[in-house]
Amino acid sequence: MEMVDWNLAVATATRLVRPGPEVSREEARAVVAELRRHAKSSEEHVRAFTRMAVSGGPASDTPVLVVDRAGWIRANVAGFRQILKPLLGKMQDRRGGLPGGAVLGAVGGKVTGVELGMLLSFLASRVLGQYETFAPSTRELPGSPGGGRLLLVAPNIVHVERELDVAPHDFRLWVALHEETHRTQFTAVPWLRDHIESEIQAFLGETDVDPATLLERVREAVQSLSGGRPADEGDEPDGHGAPSIIELVQTPAQREILARLTAVMSLLEGHADYVMDGVGPEVVPSVAEIREKFQKRRASGAGRLDQALRKLLGLDAKLRQYRDGERFVRAVVNQVGMDGFNRVWTSPNTLPTKAEISKPAEWVARVHRKAES
Repeated sequence: MEMVDWNLAVATATRLVRPGPEVSREEARAVVAELRRHAKSSEEHVRAFTRMAVSGGPASDTPVLVVDRAGWIRANVAGFRQILKPLLGKMQDRRGGLPGGAVLGAVGGKVTGVELGMLLSFLASRVLGQYETFAPSTRELPGSPGGGRLLLVAPNIVHVERELDVAPHDFRLWVALHEETHRTQFTAVPWLRDHIESEIQAFLGETDVDPATLLERVREAVQSLSGGRPADEGDEPDGHGAPSIIELVQTPAQREILARLTAVMSLLEGHADYVMDGVGPEVVPSVAEIREKFQKRRASGAGRLDQALRKLLGLDAKLRQYRDGERFVRAVVNQVGMDGFNRVWTSPNTLPTKAEISKPAEWVARVHRKAES
């Protein structure tokens, strides 16, 4: 019996996820077709702006899938199952040696499946698009032979464009530009996927694999939120306030790995934001209005429960990654130009550190001085 009942996670999430916005069948078809067109046209815009050449090979042939919320759930469960396989195998081996381990495994797998499903149902109505780096290919959700596929979540895009009251054509292209930038990052930089996967596996390898300890730490996180103030209210950028799940399972070695992962994710998200706005004025006439309204929505949250879950899952840290990463990219491009910035993709050694994300001049001094000496 697996540590997580993955089928139950999918069933729970799809049962609990909110229904999407009301659209007619004809409108739904039109949205899907337009998103596919935008994804295709975004390739040329992004590659011209970033000057990133996509290498040939299997990783460059990544499909674009326009999905509903249930499709996003299935894709992400498959991705979680793939990336967590080594960690869960270790935990299962340890549990198997305990008295009653088989029974505990059966019950625990179902409980964990329900809990994962509940979290995915929360996220499935919020994600607009996603480049899935580690997705296994299936008949229903094909991926590239080298790993990866781009997802655009049609009902969520329609929901947000209506909520913000922005031009649908412009908003859909704007979202496609962001996600296409992520696809370009991974297809133009062949070592990036393996580097991130090795960092994630190193992080998971350092995890305390005692299931009881892990569950207790998650329980502590939930309890710390139950009586606290809203997560975004008065929290400092350095993360004071209730800890997220990921913050609770860190060893000293994990903190070092997490700092590197935070830096690279800030780079990737900030770069995508910079590109979508940089390309925007020529192809998205209302980009300034969209960005202003979207930033307000990003920062506001949707009530106390939403804020608490964002904090617990570490999503508030992701919002800071967009902001800090975009500032880093903008500052570096302003100082050394796009070609100078693109030295960031040379090797893992030229990626910015967490400190350099906040101080771009230090990255410029390190990478460019070293290259020119």
